[in-house]
Amino acid sequence: MNELELKYGCNPNQKPSRIYMEDGSDLPITVLNGKPGYINFLDAFNGWQLVSELKKATGLPAATSFKHVSPAGAAVGLPLSEVEAKIYWVEDMGELSPLASAYARARGADRMSSFGDFISLSDVCDVATARLIKREVSDGVIAPGYEPEALEMLKAKKNGNYNVIQIDPAYVPAPVETKQVYGISFEQGRNELNIDKEFLSQNIVTKNKDIPEAAQIDLMISLITLKYTQSNSVCYVKGGQAIGIGAGQQSRIHCTRLAGQKADNWWLRQNPKVLNLPFLDSIRRADRDNAIDLYIGEEYMDVLADGVWENTFKVKPEVFTREEKRAWLDQLTGVSLGSDAFFPFGDNIERAHKSGVNYIAQPGGSVRDDNVIATCNKYNMAMCFTGIRLFHH
Repeated sequence: MNELELKYGCNPNQKPSRIYMEDGSDLPITVLNGKPGYINFLDAFNGWQLVSELKKATGLPAATSFKHVSPAGAAVGLPLSEVEAKIYWVEDMGELSPLASAYARARGADRMSSFGDFISLSDVCDVATARLIKREVSDGVIAPGYEPEALEMLKAKKNGNYNVIQIDPAYVPAPVETKQVYGISFEQGRNELNIDKEFLSQNIVTKNKDIPEAAQIDLMISLITLKYTQSNSVCYVKGGQAIGIGAGQQSRIHCTRLAGQKADNWWLRQNPKVLNLPFLDSIRRADRDNAIDLYIGEEYMDVLADGVWENTFKVKPEVFTREEKRAWLDQLTGVSLGSDAFFPFGDNIERAHKSGVNYIAQPGGSVRDDNVIATCNKYNMAMCFTGIRLFHH
């Protein structure tokens, strides 16, 4: 099949719409179920590249949760702790396969952003992963294959309309890519940069030059995630998963703040006050996510006000004070941070420090590199200059 007609483009008024191969070859995908749309395919193809590179770099199964052509989360298949299983709402799922663990992490890091996601999996989708996907609000999934039982489970989702795409893992795209904007064609070489540990060890510019193995893996995850995130972008990673992604901001400090706030929320959700919130049994997971987001934020009274809390909780929770939150956040350490372009000011490092960052990878090349390095040295951070920019538009 050389082309596939779509219902419409980015919006219903944008017709006609299709995906096709300009060279006359067959599309490298098969739609096994549903009718994926224009944005679904954008998410699927970007996400597939991301998880393929994560698998290549780490040797571990990988998953990503995409929304609006940027990842909401990305992770590799490391085991979950009891606390992580609880905050990702998978503590009732028993032992997870490595691929299922990867998706639980990718989906769970920022569940607000992952709601209604498009999923990409590096490996054949197994039953354990399909069980997780089945119970989440999601638009579709792309993978190199599906176990028969897993496929039947996914086909039944959304009243039989769930989008399931199989991609040929042997497909290699042309080295030059094109697109049109305003009727004008753009052409460039594909970004085939291979991100590995060499980028992290050749130019460590801080006094602290110790980047342990686990942090190197996290930094690679960060950089590969940024390669497929709408720029400007910044990514915080810990324990094999992105915990905060800031995408598409015009100012880098705003990227750093946005991603840092998401990383903070990920950590705050692990506080006993949040873990033990007395939800009504009837409250669904998505509504619990919304309530938690309000509870740990500055607008907590939107969920704790008299006459309101009764709709969500069995008893009224205590306020999670600013002082308590700051004390808890001060316990977060060992976070890795990547940036798709250089940090122009030390204020980005100051903000990163508040979210437990100890390791940084960024291109370098700012006229204020000395200020950025000095700020890292103030906090004994280890920072490497990769010399590579990772813009994605």
